[in-house]
Amino acid sequence: MSKRPRSGADIGPLVSLLPLSGALLLPRTQRPLVVFESRYISLVDTALGGGRLVGLVQPLSDTEESPADREVPLRSVGCLGYITQFEELPDARYMIILEGVCRFEIVSEVHSDTAYRTANISTQRYLGDFDQSTGEADVDRAGFLEVMRKYAEFADIDFDWAGIKGISTADLVNTCCLLSPYGASEKQVLLEASTLAQRAETLVALAELEMTRSQQGVKLQ
Repeated sequence: MSKRPRSGADIGPLVSLLPLSGALLLPRTQRPLVVFESRYISLVDTALGGGRLVGLVQPLSDTEESPADREVPLRSVGCLGYITQFEELPDARYMIILEGVCRFEIVSEVHSDTAYRTANISTQRYLGDFDQSTGEADVDRAGFLEVMRKYAEFADIDFDWAGIKGISTADLVNTCCLLSPYGASEKQVLLEASTLAQRAETLVALAELEMTRSQQGVKLQ
């Protein structure tokens, strides 16, 4: 049985890619996905028979959710997801849950006979993703929470504030990013934030901007 990677040494250079616009996955967060296209059914079958890793990455353009054209450019940074759970559904579909492992850079795509895209990747820049505490001390947790509470009320987002004390700062920031309703470009900025503090500050800035524009009658694009 495969095990969730604990370091960069546990990850090979070749990864199957799942291009999906607007899909954000961050380390130690979870994202459920319903897989129904034949090319991605094949991808999941391969992953389940191997290391259970899938490279979730956004197309450069958000005009298509998951482009069939293999020549469509992809964002250079994605996040590796480990399939923690799966269920076979009727009509040849899968329900899977991806748990974020670490971010990666696409080094080069590999031309193969598989129905899905594959690439050589590097996790070297993001090895800190394996250490949950990396950068937590630099986050203004109290200030972050204050803005997130205001934004949750503004956007009518239900959040378990009572359970916040038991959540690490990294998990708090990353979970709030996943719950945010922003578009593909904003989610990519959150993904590529170089530090946890930068990610928190970016989400705060987006939330404050949206609330300010709403008060002024201007919709955030």
